[in-house]
Amino acid sequence: MNDKAKRAKELFLEGYGCAQSVLLAFREELNIDKDTAVLIASSFGGGMGRLREVCGCVSGMFMVAGLKKGPLNPKDFKAKEEHYRLIQSLAEDFKKETGSIICRELLGLPANSKSAPAPQPRTQEYYKKRPCPDMVALAADILEKRLFS
Repeated sequence: MNDKAKRAKELFLEGYGCAQSVLLAFREELNIDKDTAVLIASSFGGGMGRLREVCGCVSGMFMVAGLKKGPLNPKDFKAKEEHYRLIQSLAEDFKKETGSIICRELLGLPANSKSAPAPQPRTQEYYKKRPCPDMVALAADILEKRLFS
């Protein structure tokens, strides 16, 4: 496990959400302050506000990729295409390892399920049921290898 993967996992275990943990692990390389990173990624935990849609780890990967490689010119369609190709590739890398990029599927929840908005306390039981610490590490590992090495 590389340094960014370890850091992302540590951040998740400190209580940050999946997307926050991934983005925070790269904040210095992206020249973004901690509070801004926390706030930008705050809505994406639990598969986007606990809707159990796209995994927060994947959303965090996309945020990092956008800040690192995203196009600035809205009319540069070639740059957009290249960026979207990168995003699809990152998603595929994650999916190859996990089988999905959908939170509910990764957690083994029923189709079309969403959770109440109240987050669950981070207890030992919580961590036993969740693959999230390892998934934030995976997302950070993918990013480090693909964008930062």
